[in-house]
Amino acid sequence: MPTDVDDVYTRVYDAVLEQRLLPGTKLPEERLAEIFSVNRARIRQVLARLQHERIVDLVPNRGAFVARPTAEESDDVLEARRVIEPAVLRRLVERATTTDLDHLDEHVAAERRSHHDGLEAEAIRLSGEFHNLLADLAGNTALAHTMRELSALTCLVILVHHAPTASACRPDDHESILRAVRDRDADAAVAAVLTHLDLVGASLTFTETGSDADLDAVFASR
Repeated sequence: MPTDVDDVYTRVYDAVLEQRLLPGTKLPEERLAEIFSVNRARIRQVLARLQHERIVDLVPNRGAFVARPTAEESDDVLEARRVIEPAVLRRLVERATTTDLDHLDEHVAAERRSHHDGLEAEAIRLSGEFHNLLADLAGNTALAHTMRELSALTCLVILVHHAPTASACRPDDHESILRAVRDRDADAAVAAVLTHLDLVGASLTFTETGSDADLDAVFASR
């Protein structure tokens, strides 16, 4: 059971990435404090951090809710990724070591296993983490931090706007990106990630959905 702010933050962030926490879900401080066996001050720190990253909305006199990106905000997220990820990949192509490439290979293989075994939540989380890993290995902490925020927001966009998981999170796309990085072909890597983001954008319907979630069930046995 998590006992510090970083641990609780990671649990909530992963629940968003796995699409177990739905957009619009209320996040009561008292209930979260009970679930994680921490005081409410720590929960407030976590919620403030998530608000700063736009993953949580804090509404005066109502409390904290998982964000529900609008159509305009969703476009902004994807536009930001189209700017950020080419920079990440160009830097990664220059810097990636053999160990880095092997790490990416292992990650994509884990994604494929999760899809094959029908572990949808795990596959979704690994898909988001692939892009985070690219940014981490590129070695720019500001880019890596921004990528973590955008990955979680993209998961919320997919949930709110009906993007089918099968088309929005495809391991084949990640394999194409990785192949280009391994070949040290920055232009091909950039083209692959932009195609990937275009497919995500094309899968959105911009008809809002999402509902509340049972917090006990979301965080049970994890």
